[in-house]
Amino acid sequence: MSKIQKKIWITGASSGIGKALALKFSNEGWKVAVSARRVALLEELAKRENIFSYPLDVSDNKKISEVFNKIKEDFDEIDLCIFSSGIYERNLEKEINIESIRKTFEINYLGTVSCVKAVEKYFKEKKDGHVAIVSSPVGYRGLPKSTGYSPSKAALNNFTQGIYFDFKKFNVKVSLISPGFIKTQLTDKNEFPMPFLKSAEFAADAIFKGLIKNKFEIIFPAQIAFMYWIFRILPNKVYNFLIGKFVNR
Repeated sequence: MSKIQKKIWITGASSGIGKALALKFSNEGWKVAVSARRVALLEELAKRENIFSYPLDVSDNKKISEVFNKIKEDFDEIDLCIFSSGIYERNLEKEINIESIRKTFEINYLGTVSCVKAVEKYFKEKKDGHVAIVSSPVGYRGLPKSTGYSPSKAALNNFTQGIYFDFKKFNVKVSLISPGFIKTQLTDKNEFPMPFLKSAEFAADAIFKGLIKNKFEIIFPAQIAFMYWIFRILPNKVYNFLIGKFVNR
C-alpha cells in the first residue's frame, strides 16, 4: 500500500527559516504550499519538486482566507501549517518609533493571528491537524533596543499558549517555535556578536524533528534553550542587573 503524502502550508517561505523549512519538508516527501510577499523568490522556490507557490502578504486579511481556500482546493486537505512571516527593523528599534512598532505588530503578530483564524474552522471541523507558530526566545523577557520586535514576539507567545488549550479540545495540535540566532536576512542586520549562531538548515532540521514529535515548545539550539530557561525564572531585579551589565559593556 502506498504511503499517503502529507501536506503543509508555510508562510514567510521566500527566504530564511521559511524557505529552509519548505525544502526540508519537500525532501521528506511532503507536498508543500509556500506563501510570501516576494513573488519572484517564491516562484524560484516552487521550481523544486513538491513545492507550490501561493503569493501572500499576511497584512491583507481578506487575501489570507482566499489563499488558504485555494490551497485546500488544490491540495484537498492540509495536515500542518507553519506560520513564520516576520519583519525586523533594527535601525528603527533603538528608540520608540510608533509607525515602526505598528508595522512590526501588523506583520509579526496580527498577520500570524489572521493566518491562524483562516485555518481555525477547517482544523476544528476536521478534528485533526497541527498549527505551528514561529516566534523567538526574545518574546520571553524584555530586551533593550527592541521596542517593536520583542513585544510582538511576546504577544505571539501568549497567543500561542492560549490557543493551545482551545485547539486541543478539537484534537488539533499547536506548537510554539523559538529559534535562537539563525543566519538570515533579518539577523544580518544585527551589529553585535550573535552567540550560538546557526544556519537556516539547522533550524529546519530542529523544527522538523520537534513537529514530528508533536512538541508544544520547540526552542533551539540547546545553549539558547538553557539560557532562556534561566532568564524566565530569574527575579526581575537579577535579570535587569545582568542585562544592564551586558548592554553597558
